[in-house]
Amino acid sequence: MNDHRAHSVVVLTSPDSSPASHLAAEIATQPQLWARAESLAADHRALLPAPGERVAVIGCGTSFFMARAVAALRERAGHGATDAWPAGQMPGGREYDRYLVICRSGTTTEVIEAMRALPPGAARTVISSSAGTPVLELGAPLLIEEADEQSVVQTRFATTTLAILRRHFGEDLAPVIAQANAVLAEDEATALHAVRYADQITFVGMGFAAALADEAALKLRESCQSWTESYLATEYRHGPISIAAPGRVVWGLGALPAGFATEITATGAHFEHRDIDPLADLVRVQRLCVRRAADLGLDPDHPRSLSRSVILGS
Repeated sequence: MNDHRAHSVVVLTSPDSSPASHLAAEIATQPQLWARAESLAADHRALLPAPGERVAVIGCGTSFFMARAVAALRERAGHGATDAWPAGQMPGGREYDRYLVICRSGTTTEVIEAMRALPPGAARTVISSSAGTPVLELGAPLLIEEADEQSVVQTRFATTTLAILRRHFGEDLAPVIAQANAVLAEDEATALHAVRYADQITFVGMGFAAALADEAALKLRESCQSWTESYLATEYRHGPISIAAPGRVVWGLGALPAGFATEITATGAHFEHRDIDPLADLVRVQRLCVRRAADLGLDPDHPRSLSRSVILGS
């Protein structure tokens, strides 16, 4: 097991204004992209899962977390059985009416291999932001080039994909967009003060917010090498709560079980929670990524050991 203590934050002196980065700029464009979700969902309705279809949603990394969120939201909406699978571990012997594949780069090896192994003739849709890439030749393409990114760290492509699917499931995104705009209008240093210097942060959520909790933790690991964990909120009490302590943070996304806040406060850890949509709260986490990266003198656009796409050798 890795010793997480090696990843504790070491605070360096930095100005309160974050330096310019592709990540910061891309985070700021999300609400306007989500506002286009209604038209994008309508324009591509035939490519998206229809009510009653049995659906598998496939992705890697951030795209897998979005797949899990999509599956939870689709079943919550009563549209039918929906499974989420990492592309590198697709199950055998299961039949689906439609495969929905999420892949920003369009070149990820596991995704390409998984798509080539799908049953012949099965309906398949690929959501990507990269034109002219291999995955677009393996399924019906839903291309959202305006959501593409220069930062290796994914933000707006993933959240715009989720926004399109949420609108397709009949959700009103206007409140989410308003909340995200309000988050972006906040003074970053003030709004994030309670979590900026935390030694450790654990994200928790229920339903689709549990997938966004995993995504939140990944963003901080990628962008600023932070010690983060993530759990289904109800599972957090079954062991992981033992890591909570003064100087650490438990950040809840969305609605949480009754009494959860009291249990966290008793540990001495800071409990961070707002009564806003988990997708809007994810924007707060993304801003924290930029701030902590600046504190540590790290480049959030180019995390160590990572590239835009995982392309494996033969």
